Amino acid sequence: MTMLTTLMKPSHALLIVVAIIWGFAFVAQTTGMEHLGPHSFNAARFLLGALSLIPLWLILGKHKLPLNKDLFIGGLVAGTVMFGGFSFQQIGLQYTTAGNAGFITGMYIVMVPIVGVVLGHATNMKTWSGVLLALAGLYALSVSDDLTINKGDAMELIGAFFWTAHVLILGWLCRKVDAISLSILQFFVAAILAAIVMLIVEEPTVAQFELAMWPLLYAGVASSGIAFTLQIIAQRQVEPSVTALILSTEAVFALIGGWLLLNEQLTSNQLTGCALMLTGMLISQWPERKPKATIEQGAAL
Repeated sequence: MTMLTTLMKPSHALLIVVAIIWGFAFVAQTTGMEHLGPHSFNAARFLLGALSLIPLWLILGKHKLPLNKDLFIGGLVAGTVMFGGFSFQQIGLQYTTAGNAGFITGMYIVMVPIVGVVLGHATNMKTWSGVLLALAGLYALSVSDDLTINKGDAMELIGAFFWTAHVLILGWLCRKVDAISLSILQFFVAAILAAIVMLIVEEPTVAQFELAMWPLLYAGVASSGIAFTLQIIAQRQVEPSVTALILSTEAVFALIGGWLLLNEQLTSNQLTGCALMLTGMLISQWPERKPKATIEQGAAL
């Protein structure tokens, strides 16, 4: 089966849609902070994400499903990790471009197999080649001539560690609990945490939320409520390596969105860094081609 045929599966198409939505969300997040602080923006987007899913949750009768320990603990953990990831991502966007943020956030694609090694999973040279290329790209993208890394890029890199954990947590949970229930719960948890920090360090007004309405709607309903749920649904049918491969294109869409909508420009070094990082992401997660004999045996079964 060719890669093109594989990507035509509905579950893969869902992940492509997720990558597009997430990529352009960096534009909405940057625009929204013209009026709101990072934690105020996140608190509102998380709340919108949860509320946008409740009608679907009721229509599909998911509220009739019994609550279980996996859902409660999983939602608490996933929501806390997501809060950490978005906090560093949103703060970092104050000091870097949407394109940079998208590519550095995408480093979780190569971090996932590294964590797998720590957990005792087998790896190969393809993975390590991808990691080295991604690191070289990160250096070209973010490190200046005096060997210092931009503050915003550093924040995005820390956030990537949280996204690594989030992908692994969802990969474990998505086959155990209802996707919509999990999404709603994790968004409410993240919203509460962001609101607590917002009340401590920021003083938003109703007028500021109104001015940021459209970026909040995109980030809250499309990027949060819709995209994260599509990810959970799709991951049930797609291998983790293929999921990571498709979602890595989020970085490309972030770069395109920043260029088209925010007039962001990249230097030749930054473009080289983006190219190296994307190549590393793709190489590290490119699915292995199964031997023909194995495929035929599987078909016979």
